[in-house]
Amino acid sequence: MTVNYNTFAAIAPLLLLLIGLSVTVMIDPYIRREHRRVMLIIAALLVTLIAQNVLDFWLEQDSTQRTARTILGIYGYSVRPAVLVLFMYLFGTKRRFWPFWTLVGVNALIYSTALFSGISFSMDETNHFIRGPLGYSCHIVSGILLFCLLWITIRAFRKIKRAEMWIPLLNAVLIIACVLMDSVFATNLRYPVTFLTVGIVISTVFYYIWLHLQFVRAHERDLMATQRIRIMMTQIQPHFLFNALNTIRALYAKDPPMGDRILEDFSTYLRQNLETLNQTELIPIKKELEHTRLYAEIETLRFPQIRVEYRIEDDAFSIPALTIQPLVENAIRHGVRSCKEGLVTVSTAREAGGHRITIEDNGVGFDPTREAGDEESHIGIQNVRERIEQMCGGTMILRSEIGKGTDVTLLIPDAAEKEKGSKP
Repeated sequence: MTVNYNTFAAIAPLLLLLIGLSVTVMIDPYIRREHRRVMLIIAALLVTLIAQNVLDFWLEQDSTQRTARTILGIYGYSVRPAVLVLFMYLFGTKRRFWPFWTLVGVNALIYSTALFSGISFSMDETNHFIRGPLGYSCHIVSGILLFCLLWITIRAFRKIKRAEMWIPLLNAVLIIACVLMDSVFATNLRYPVTFLTVGIVISTVFYYIWLHLQFVRAHERDLMATQRIRIMMTQIQPHFLFNALNTIRALYAKDPPMGDRILEDFSTYLRQNLETLNQTELIPIKKELEHTRLYAEIETLRFPQIRVEYRIEDDAFSIPALTIQPLVENAIRHGVRSCKEGLVTVSTAREAGGHRITIEDNGVGFDPTREAGDEESHIGIQNVRERIEQMCGGTMILRSEIGKGTDVTLLIPDAAEKEKGSKP
């Protein structure tokens, strides 16, 4: 009865921790579905490890249960490294995990030899554990996997505060300390649950809490990025409308019939594209080119010395709304408007791994190193850069030389639309 009470006292806190962890994972709104599945599998495996420890503790007292203890030992040594590999899945299911699972498989095969050989471990006639020549294989494999897990963790969250990185590091130290405690006290103490099992359960709980904080922060960053995009869109749309209406007003002063025609075309365009203008998702590049052509047509009516040419070789991809138009507007207003013969060229082309959009002009140019300080002239460039990076993982390359013109290149990766659609 004393053994039963001691066993219950040893396993009850661990089971309560795992039950609480499982419930928390199930209701956690910040954890992804695949991560939730992995955490629940880990919790289930830890429950089986606790059961394995308890059964082994009870069967040790019966010398007729050598085979049963051997099977339990094989299971315990095989599962512990697998738990470490499962934790790696929390940092991306697209990684190549087969080398780690190969180590887990080799480790399991080594300990499976205990059924017919003592090369890994065996039970003597009194049912006591005897470690064989390869008896520390689990320790070595687990050490390698633990190091790899720490490396993946640090690499995945290398940009967070350094103080927070101590949590996974301390978890690793706790597991190593528990292994040493098992080795030191194994011959002097008899306990139903090993120090290593206790350490793994506690580390799992702390590791999940730490990961939860990272998931929450990632969610907050996504919300902030979306909010910034919406703010930028509300800033850009009135700016675009203001310039277009200003141009039409100027046309009425010079050529009222032309002003009527452009105003009608502009009204029809706004009616058909209002939904596109108000959204913060990616849109087909054809729609963005329609925005650009409208603006350019109106501006070239006001400034006939300016030409806008299009060399469209690739139009089967999507980009953030109001991406090309602000760059063309910037090229006209701050680049070629004062030129005798201003030329703005918009071109697209397919490239390996993505798409290239280029907006170049032969205008006055500027010093790119002073771009950030000239908010009025270059707010369009900055806004486009942020939307390209945040919404589709794209890149902007800016080249400009005073007196020779400006060249803005947007590189849109092929995976942009897929990644956008895969976010939870």
